[in-house]
This record gives sequence, structure tokens and C-alpha cells, in this order.
Amino acid sequence: MGFGSYDESEQENQEAGEIEDNEGVSVHENTHDGSVSFESDASQEELLDKLDDMK
Repeated sequence: MGFGSYDESEQENQEAGEIEDNEGVSVHENTHDGSVSFESDASQEELLDKLDDMK
């Protein structure tokens, strides 16, 4: 007794897609070595209160 239909023709001639060397993904393509900074008019206490609210 089977658990569904099985079509052997779907299994024939299936090959893994070949990826050429130039199609790969570089993990260092978007590496950023800079810094991030921002200025805020809020006091340290206001920022800490906001953080507590978010928690």
C-alpha cells in the first residue's frame, strides 16, 4: 500500500543545476570597515527609560 502517487518519469534525468564560478556569492562583497555615529537631543536618562520601556 502506497502513501501517494509516484511517477518514475519525474525522477529520471534530473541533474543538479551546475553553477559556474562567476555565479557564486562573495561573503565579503558588502563588508564595511567604517564607523557609525549619531547625535540625539535626548538625555541619557530619557534614553535609558525608553530602553526599559522596550524591554
